[in-house]
Amino acid sequence: MIVTTAGRTNQEMIERAYKISKVLKVPFEERRKRSISKLRDERDCNILVVGKERLELFYKESSEPFFFHPNSAMFRAKRWIKGERDPFLEAVNLKEGDSFLDCTLGLASDSTMASLAVGERGKVVGTEGNRYVAYIVKEGLKSWETSIAELNLAMKRIEVIAEESEKYLISCEDKSFDVVYFDPMFHQTVEESAGIESLRPLALHHPVTKKMVKEACRVARKRVVLKDHFRSPLFNTLNFDVHKRKTALFHYSVKNLLKIEL
Repeated sequence: MIVTTAGRTNQEMIERAYKISKVLKVPFEERRKRSISKLRDERDCNILVVGKERLELFYKESSEPFFFHPNSAMFRAKRWIKGERDPFLEAVNLKEGDSFLDCTLGLASDSTMASLAVGERGKVVGTEGNRYVAYIVKEGLKSWETSIAELNLAMKRIEVIAEESEKYLISCEDKSFDVVYFDPMFHQTVEESAGIESLRPLALHHPVTKKMVKEACRVARKRVVLKDHFRSPLFNTLNFDVHKRKTALFHYSVKNLLKIEL
């Protein structure tokens, strides 16, 4: 991995790129009017490009760069603020002031909706095992501005942890979050997930295991939620109650810990 600047650069961008290289502990390379493809051929590595508006990660195995954007959270937030339903929020059943742990952060679309639901008094934490993706998403959540003030504040409240979810879960205290959430990368590509295709080659494709679910049940106070493709065998294997949705390509499933305790 190296860090460089966009083609049309300035001193501010150069200084920022240099600082990012120090944070990520990777080399800084001056652009010197070279194309990304030429740089990639010369250095044979992934390239993080610091632009005026955003950070872009050019990954060797991908034709398109990865960068942060709110993805589906934009239109979902608009609908929810208008009072329309959101299947994810119905599944996690978050209340104002609740705490939420997203074990598969990605572009943080679900965490953004969770942050809207729990409000200023709540807490949303997301784990991302790829530290470069974690950094880009963390910076994007802080800097992205939309026309929706509530959405901007919700994104800024999300805490990003650059760590694999299982390791982070093990470090958590008992009952330290109200809800723990898993959304593993689907093995079957679905059209609705087109917005995250640039993330696919960067994602850590670790399966959700019984051990992880056991840890999640220890960490969660209220419920553990799993989202997966409607054909996924995990719902039965891991003993989740599935919320089936007609015509939907993915389902949410729940372990209601309050019900189990009763």
